[in-house]
Amino acid sequence: MYDGMDRKDNHSNRNARIRSYIMEEKQLKEQLEQTYGTVWNTKELQENFEVIGFQAPYVVVKRKSDGVLGSLEFTHMPRFYFNFKRD
Repeated sequence: MYDGMDRKDNHSNRNARIRSYIMEEKQLKEQLEQTYGTVWNTKELQENFEVIGFQAPYVVVKRKSDGVLGSLEFTHMPRFYFNFKRD
C-alpha cells in the first residue's frame, strides 16, 4: 500500500541533499577565490576563454579579451576553473 508520508519524506530528504550540495558548492568557490583569485564556472569560462585542450586537472585556454594563451586548473564536481597562468 502506498503511504503518502513516505513520498513526502523522500521529497524532503532530496531537498535537504540539494540544499547541502548548493552550500558545499558555494563554500568551495569561496575557498578557491580566497586562494587563487578569480574562479569561473563553465558558462563564465566559455564567455571569457576559448578552450584549446585539456588533460585533467588542467585546461589550456586562450583568453578572449587579449588572445593570451594560458592554463587553468579545474575541479570535477562542481566544475570550477581557477588559477590562470600565462604560458
